[in-house]
Amino acid sequence: MQRYVIDINKNTNVEDFQIRDEVISTLKKRFITYGFKQVRTSTFESYDMYSDITGTVNKDEMIKVIDTSGKVLVLRPDVTIPLHRMTSLNKTTDSQRLFYVLDVFRQSQEQENHKESTQAGVECFGQNSTLVDSEIIMMAIHTFQDLGFQNFKLEIGHAGFFKELVQQTNLTEDELESLQSLIQSKNLVEIEPFLSQLEIDEDVKTALQSIPMMYGDPQHVINQAKDMIRNESMQRILQNLIEIYEGLQAYGAENSVVFNLGLINNMNYYSGVIFQGFVDSIGKPVLMGGRYDNLGQQLEQSIPAIGFAFEVDLLVHAMQQQGMAINSLPTMDVIIRYVKEKQKEALRIAYLLRDSGFHVLTHPLESSEEYQVNSLYTIVFDTNQNRLSSKKTEQIFTDQEEVFAMLQEGN
Repeated sequence: MQRYVIDINKNTNVEDFQIRDEVISTLKKRFITYGFKQVRTSTFESYDMYSDITGTVNKDEMIKVIDTSGKVLVLRPDVTIPLHRMTSLNKTTDSQRLFYVLDVFRQSQEQENHKESTQAGVECFGQNSTLVDSEIIMMAIHTFQDLGFQNFKLEIGHAGFFKELVQQTNLTEDELESLQSLIQSKNLVEIEPFLSQLEIDEDVKTALQSIPMMYGDPQHVINQAKDMIRNESMQRILQNLIEIYEGLQAYGAENSVVFNLGLINNMNYYSGVIFQGFVDSIGKPVLMGGRYDNLGQQLEQSIPAIGFAFEVDLLVHAMQQQGMAINSLPTMDVIIRYVKEKQKEALRIAYLLRDSGFHVLTHPLESSEEYQVNSLYTIVFDTNQNRLSSKKTEQIFTDQEEVFAMLQEGN
């Protein structure tokens, strides 16, 4: 898979926006079928809301502004936290299923000139069970299928597995960051010498060294993990993953997932199952998500929650790379062409058809300009006769009532 870097110099045309809107429409339709309702959050948020919460967006990546009162604000760098805060402030005990399609703003050294992206995501609050986890992951799989991707995979891991092993060490913050980086990149060559210089129990070293290789067929990874269990907490984590996988098997989705116990999300507020989605031709996740039951402890109210977000721009790019979103000529329902003396009749029928939901373009016969579009029907108001034609037939009509009836019947 190739690395994806957004080209800010690329001209975005009308067709690109049409493809993007189709993708967003598909995502929204699928989210709604799982009982989710659309919401939004403010573009400007309080800097303190993000800075006071540990394990969230890197503060250096936030785009900060100062309002007229001197208060520091940030352009929304993440949607999960403001949605979680909103739910906490409402102090509701009912479960809520919310989805959003919003822009997020971050600046990073990796892509200095790219500061804005669109995320389409879901957040399920108030429910904590492996059945819900399986359903949320299944919704992500279902959405990939809706978009038409043939080759995609969801990698599933658990935030607690690595954390449990790390708790049995005395790693400094820098050492932990280095170890996470080595595991994420599956750098097997450097992990062993790195761990050998640390004062860690040998069996813990062995377990940490094995984590990057615990990737692939879920049942195989489960069997590997059983040999690494060191306490009851790790046993519960493994059982959690087993039950989630059993739920996905019940859905018939087992071929769409792999397990990856070396999966470590940069958002440290995740506490349970974590997952990310990949498609061909894009060398980074187009979807990321997981369970974050402990995030509410830093807000007003502790609420179990799980969610994910698609990167819409990456999805569109992947579809274009794979030839799934070819920029063809737009299609209209009807094009009406007319001579000047029949302009009144032509524009009247155009109004009636549009009023009935038809997509209509009008075009004088005498004009040298023509719309570069495809159409299902063409109506011609010529000097001697009026014609309604399609790819299969051509019919003569006398007045607007007759052609209107013809189109209604054909539609």
